[in-house]
Amino acid sequence: MKLKYTILYVQDVAASLAFYEAAFGLATRHVHESGEYAELETGATTLAFSARQFLHSIGKSVAAPDRNAPVFEIAFETDDVAKDFERAVANGATPVSAPQAMPWGQTVSYVSDCDGYLVEICSPVVRPA
Repeated sequence: MKLKYTILYVQDVAASLAFYEAAFGLATRHVHESGEYAELETGATTLAFSARQFLHSIGKSVAAPDRNAPVFEIAFETDDVAKDFERAVANGATPVSAPQAMPWGQTVSYVSDCDGYLVEICSPVVRPA
């Protein structure tokens, strides 16, 4: 088995796409003609968005994320955490934690997206020689 995609349930799919394109430099891969589902180019695992209203219309109960008590995160790896953290914040992300070096050999920062989802911006792990 392999992880195929992660779907974030959002208020406004178009707004989420625009945010992720500006804040993280991602490109749109696919938008369903209804506008209630879309995917971004993110490598082997797809990051997708589905409108919460659509889920409600098919009988699924979904909640909005709680910015103050996240239950999961998505992570983007980059070679320049500080630059990409600043780019995200400049394009509407809410800063949560500025870049900091971790003892396991990685630089990590956190922002919150336009819907309140926690997003990690991190470097590759560099293990000691």
